[in-house]
This record gives sequence, C-alpha cells and structure tokens, in this order.
Amino acid sequence: MNKKQLIMEKSLELFAKQGFEATSIQQITDYCSISKGAFYLSFKSKDELILALIDHFMIQFTADADYVVTNTEDDEKLFYEFYYSTFHSFQKHSDFTKVLMKEQTHSFNKDFIIKMRAYDKLFEKTILSMIERVYGEEVEHTKYDLVYCIKGFISIYSQLFLLQKAPVDLNLLSRSLVEKTNLLARHTTIPFISQEMIQIGNEPLNEEVTKEQILDIMEQKIEEIEESIEKESLILLKQHLIEPTLSQAIVKGLLENIRNHPHCKWISYLLRGYYKF
Repeated sequence: MNKKQLIMEKSLELFAKQGFEATSIQQITDYCSISKGAFYLSFKSKDELILALIDHFMIQFTADADYVVTNTEDDEKLFYEFYYSTFHSFQKHSDFTKVLMKEQTHSFNKDFIIKMRAYDKLFEKTILSMIERVYGEEVEHTKYDLVYCIKGFISIYSQLFLLQKAPVDLNLLSRSLVEKTNLLARHTTIPFISQEMIQIGNEPLNEEVTKEQILDIMEQKIEEIEESIEKESLILLKQHLIEPTLSQAIVKGLLENIRNHPHCKWISYLLRGYYKF
C-alpha cells in the first residue's frame, strides 16, 4: 500500500468515527504514523483528501450501477439486480457510506457540493434509463417522479441498516423494493417533477466528456498501474480510441478486463458511454 492509499484508508476510519470537521490533519498523521510533510506530499489540504475519497468511492458506486443496468438482459430482473447491487456496495464500503450520510447535509465546501451533485446526476441518469426500459410509455408522465422515489428508497433503507444497524436480508429488501417500484410505476397518476425541472437541474452538467479528455485520463492511469492484464487492456483500448481497429466484441472484452480494477472503473464507465455500450 502506498502512502496516498494509507492516508485515504486511515483517514476514512477517523471520519467515520468523528466526522470530517472534527478530524484534524494532525490526528490523521498521528493515526497513520506519518509526518505532516508526508501528508502534504500526497494532499494539499484536508479538503483535497475528502474530495479524493469521494471520487474513489463514488466512481465505484456509479460505474457498478451502470454496469449492472447495461449488462442485465432480463428486464424483469433489472430492478432487483440494481437494488441488490447498490445495497451490497453500500455494505461493502460501509464506512464511506456512513460518513457521506452524516456529512452531505453540511455544506462545508463548494467543491464537495458540486462533485456530489455531478455524481448524483449520473446516478439519476442510470435510474431513468432503467425506468424507460422496463416501463416504457406507461410512465412517460411520471418517470421523473419515479427517479426520485427510487432514490428515496435507497437513501431511507440504507440509513435503516447502516446507521441504525438493523439486520438486513438483501434479497428480501431488493424484492420488497421491486414490488413497491412496480406499484408506483403502475398506479401513480399525478406527476410533480417535470422534464423542465430536470433540465434546469442538469444545465451545468450537460458537457460531454471529449475523446481528448478520456485519452488524458487513460494516459494517467496507464502510468499508475503496474504490469498486468488490466494495463495491457488499457493500452489496447487507448490505441483503439486513437485509431479504431478492433471489433466491438474485442472492445467489450477489454472493458470487462479493466472493469473491476480500482484505477480503471471510471475509464470503463466513460468508454462504455463513449461507445454507447
């Protein structure tokens, strides 16, 4: 584990116990058994550390949710797989999820708000794609309300078992929420959230990631990753992005190779969007 990873891992433990604001850099360095100088070689400030933690975990949540939705072929199982995967991810990264639940209502940092809003909009986009795929024209006038209902389910039920430590059966929870989602989709008739409201909220985030931006990120990740099948796959994907020569099946296979590598989840997500997979 390198110094930057150590700081992120140990600081998260402190944030989970004390919160962002109550945790000082001195406490972090003491807990990591490093000097302040070593901390500042990795992060310019505590705020930068917090934003790095958000990126690290939200990239995984966002990319994993998108992958499940994209690769579940049976529409009848789609919402179950989505709910199960989402709550399983929250359990797997429970320290970060708890911190986020406790701290996200405290607007302590403009960059934090902007970053969380950007990830939230990506998550909404994934949910909307599921709703349109499963229910189609049936929910044309209520689909945006459904997006917020589903987000509400995820938020409230996560608090139940993460903050209140209630025992949870993920299979039962997922099946229960699928039933509730179906009831709302089939019987809701009075929409509140309009497409115009959604568009207003999305305005600052409408810029598409360019090919050049993706290439820049790929170059950075190739330098960070040690020799492995993921690195070889990333190099091939970069070459294909510059000069397309590979078949769609090979590109999908290469994306599958890198999908679970912590340094590659975001690249995998961006490339799937770029190639419309």
